[in-house]
Amino acid sequence: MAEQVLTMENLQLSALSSFIEASKPTESPVPDLHQHALAAQVLHNLQHQHDWTSLQIHTQSPIDDQPLLKPLVSGQPPHRIYVHPDEQIEMLKQNIQEKDVPVEREWVLPTHLREKWTLRKFAKVFDGITELPSVGEKSNQDKHHNQGGQETKTRRGEKRLLLATVGDDSTVVYYIVHDGIVKPRQN
Repeated sequence: MAEQVLTMENLQLSALSSFIEASKPTESPVPDLHQHALAAQVLHNLQHQHDWTSLQIHTQSPIDDQPLLKPLVSGQPPHRIYVHPDEQIEMLKQNIQEKDVPVEREWVLPTHLREKWTLRKFAKVFDGITELPSVGEKSNQDKHHNQGGQETKTRRGEKRLLLATVGDDSTVVYYIVHDGIVKPRQN
């Protein structure tokens, strides 16, 4: 029986490694490749593990086209991620089910477990984003559409994002982070 020798030619990349390699940015100047690979890893996790759609990586602010602190991901989750407490009260009064409320696009901030985050860094991220991410590079920020193409209203003046924290074992954990203080939900 012939012994097989492992070489770079006969090794294949994993699906995730292939995806990250294929998503390397081509723009100039080239952004931090480590941060972009982290964003691609989170995008891959959202798409294949959590069934998100319309995903894209953003490197520039939709407000002023300045570079973002780090690449952000935006996309359409399969269901609502968060319901504002005031909206929750209105839904209860009007007997509206959460499944009947349109799903909103969400911002996602990819981070690594070893990164140190301060309120100042979070504030810089929030300063560079709009309440709701847009679906294209240059789309109208005042109009947002649900999966059926119907126009939806914007949020109640709050910015939020999902903090995606990637561990050394590639586990991704998501936390909701708001810009400012939000009263707690009623359960």
